[in-house]
Amino acid sequence: MPEAIWITFAFGLGLLVKLVGLPPLVGYLAAGFVLSGIAETTSVVIEETDVLQHIAHLGVLLLLFTVGLKLKLRSIVSPEVIGGSLLHFGITCAVFTPGLYLLMDIEWSTAFMLAIALSFSSTVLAAKVLESKRELRAFHGRVAIGILIMQDLIALVVMSLAAGKTPSEWALIVFGLPLLRPLLFRLLDASGHDELLVLLGLLLALVVGGLGFEAVGLSSELGALVFGAMLANHPRSQELSKSLWSVKEMFLVGFFLQIGIGGLPGGDALLFAVIAGLVLPLKGILFFFLLLAFRLRARSGFLSALALTNYSEFGLIVASVALPEWLVPLAISVSLSFLVSAPINRFAHGLYERYSQDLSRFEGSKHHPDEQPLSLGDTRVLVMGMGRTGTAAYDWLCEDRPKLMGLDSDPAKARQHQKEGRNVVFADAEDASFWNGLHMPAVQSVILAMGDIEGKLIAARMLRKLGFKGFIVAHTMYEDEAKQIREAGADEAYLTMSETGVALASHLIDNTPAKPSLVVGRTEP
Repeated sequence: MPEAIWITFAFGLGLLVKLVGLPPLVGYLAAGFVLSGIAETTSVVIEETDVLQHIAHLGVLLLLFTVGLKLKLRSIVSPEVIGGSLLHFGITCAVFTPGLYLLMDIEWSTAFMLAIALSFSSTVLAAKVLESKRELRAFHGRVAIGILIMQDLIALVVMSLAAGKTPSEWALIVFGLPLLRPLLFRLLDASGHDELLVLLGLLLALVVGGLGFEAVGLSSELGALVFGAMLANHPRSQELSKSLWSVKEMFLVGFFLQIGIGGLPGGDALLFAVIAGLVLPLKGILFFFLLLAFRLRARSGFLSALALTNYSEFGLIVASVALPEWLVPLAISVSLSFLVSAPINRFAHGLYERYSQDLSRFEGSKHHPDEQPLSLGDTRVLVMGMGRTGTAAYDWLCEDRPKLMGLDSDPAKARQHQKEGRNVVFADAEDASFWNGLHMPAVQSVILAMGDIEGKLIAARMLRKLGFKGFIVAHTMYEDEAKQIREAGADEAYLTMSETGVALASHLIDNTPAKPSLVVGRTEP
């Protein structure tokens, strides 16, 4: 039973790499190559089956659907996204094509298609890394995802041209999809909070988006992404994303296994992969300077570029259509880039903190509107992170503490709070340049309500480093994280679930009479 072997190796190596501080997906990739090696050296038959291929495809569709749920299309249509992606694509092809032609002794057309395949970055890996750090909606996360979407659209065009196929005339129906948004919103409202919500997500991602777009000659990946984006503005879009999380994660294991099980490479394929790996840093460097040219700060440019410094599974799809004989070398190149990119992105913030002074020298004098330095004026209480917890704290304090301000790393969320009458501005607490430009002369108390532990730790350390003597309080789900937050400089770190229980009990005390007038189960004599 091949499924039992896949699960065993994926879990074993995934757990092993997690214990040494690497993302489990690195272990899933390694499991695929180990299984391929076993098949090559023993009589054990281990091969990629239709089942594994189908599971992998479903995982990619669900990932792109959940990415779409977190996207605001107006944030994608921006100069840094459109200009950065197109310029990077053009420069990469212009440099890689003659280089591959000279080094590999191949035809110009083959070199050009290989350059195109190597120009793309991995939507699956970048989205998964950003999602695991809860940075999909941060400024640098939105820039990276926007560039990836542009690259995916370019890949779809290349695939269509290479295959000699064009979408059917029914593909024009896609332009009418926004008319379905009210119906989709009603379906989401009617689905409740249980299994119907999960089924609705699967229906839209796999059936309506996936199969529907394929039926009219378009990419199923694009369909899943589009239907996710159509629901992004619904208040329950994040609930839908969370409900699909475990299903998506399980299917994505198949995607990473599939890469390795495809077969061990030969000498030429390994040489190609090594060369591709050596020039991989140039890809990230080019992204970094292009984003700085569009007035991003060094930190945002660095984090976005690091998330994009890898090769793409879309390159494999392009190769399967246009260059099937190069599929194995490209697969090894993609896998090698994953093995390098995944662990480096795990330590991205620490790397920037270490080299921030050197990197910031390349910044221009003018900065992106979403990245201006911040003065807090006469603000007395600061709430950092305006999700559900931060918003609840803000609303509770606003009547008694009028000099109150909220900060959030999602510009769209900050604008929405402003429309609702709250004093909220965009700022990323994990940005060293934010702290360098911060002026907070009157702040007395700070609430750390960001979603990720790393942001709270950085904020607590930086506040104390700047000489802040006021009260710092945070919340977290786990006791070990609470200890880390206190050690970083916070005065208190409360457990979210414990405080929820205390709040419920306080409502009970406030609304229960001291002496009940009737005791249930007893009758008066």
